[in-house]
Amino acid sequence: MFTEYKNLPDNSRVWIYQADREFQIEEIEHISAKALLFIDQWTRHGDDLKGSFTIKYNQFLVLAVDEGFNNVSGCSIDSSVKFVQELEKELQLDLMNKLNVSFKDNDNINIVKLTDFQQYAKDKKINAETIVFNNMVNTKEDFETKWEVPAKESWHKRFLV
Repeated sequence: MFTEYKNLPDNSRVWIYQADREFQIEEIEHISAKALLFIDQWTRHGDDLKGSFTIKYNQFLVLAVDEGFNNVSGCSIDSSVKFVQELEKELQLDLMNKLNVSFKDNDNINIVKLTDFQQYAKDKKINAETIVFNNMVNTKEDFETKWEVPAKESWHKRFLV
């Protein structure tokens, strides 16, 4: 059951999928249409889930579920992963690579391999104040307050010199 993202409670569970490139306008329209259809029929053992999605910076797809309405199950998470994998195939992009790290360089969003990020930190191209995207956050509230933060406030800090 689709609901507007802004109407989901702060404790809603989120999953962040980071693309390896920026989405084109037509792709955003395609993703939005497919996400709306998917969420409208997303269930947990036959029970509706109240969910939504948002797209940030034309590069991040965020799925969200109000677990106060119904909890997700392994099967419902699996179906969302399958949905994302279908998008990957249709649009020829990578949304599932957890070894890519994203950070801001002024207004540019960079997505690099984790090993490159570590090297940038060693070379001091990235520092404690570099804005990173913490895709490990689990709730809507954390997504809105702790997703886009200085590296010193995220798991990324372990790589800083």
